[in-house]
Amino acid sequence: MEPNGKTYVGSDTLYADVQRTMRLCAEMNTGWHSEEEVRESLRQITGHEVPDTVRVFTPLNINYGPGVSFGDDCFLNFGCTLLALGGISIGDGAFIGPHCVLATEYHPEDPAIRHTLLTKPITIGRNAWLGADVKVLAGVTIGENAIVAAGSVVNRDVPPNTVVAGTPAKVIRPIKEDKTIQ
Repeated sequence: MEPNGKTYVGSDTLYADVQRTMRLCAEMNTGWHSEEEVRESLRQITGHEVPDTVRVFTPLNINYGPGVSFGDDCFLNFGCTLLALGGISIGDGAFIGPHCVLATEYHPEDPAIRHTLLTKPITIGRNAWLGADVKVLAGVTIGENAIVAAGSVVNRDVPPNTVVAGTPAKVIRPIKEDKTIQ
């Protein structure tokens, strides 16, 4: 995907790609599968390599597999949805809590062109942590080591090494170093 976003006005090829991805996700989400089987499904869904250290608890819903990339040691919990036409990059060591939505897609305000689909990429930085039920909107970068509190809606970039919370998410404080755990 283009880094500055892309406009879609309807495409049979795109629709076929989305249908293929949704079919493969439905197969992955049906029944119990080992971690390796889930990663193999993700390889088929995305069309590229998925590190052996990626862990995903299904169900996971993706509308466009080629738009998703997974870093080493990242984890996605139950019930996440990735609307990935604009491209989603999940960094090394990132944690994504249950029922998170990453939505790279949006529509214009103007009703005359509202059926146009616009996209902007989402980047989840290295070691970032999204709490349960976080929504990340198109064009957002979550900085390295950042924490997004549960239930937040993120509509702008999150600086590295910060905690954000709320709707819309706002910086609460810098990350605290905890030296009590050995």
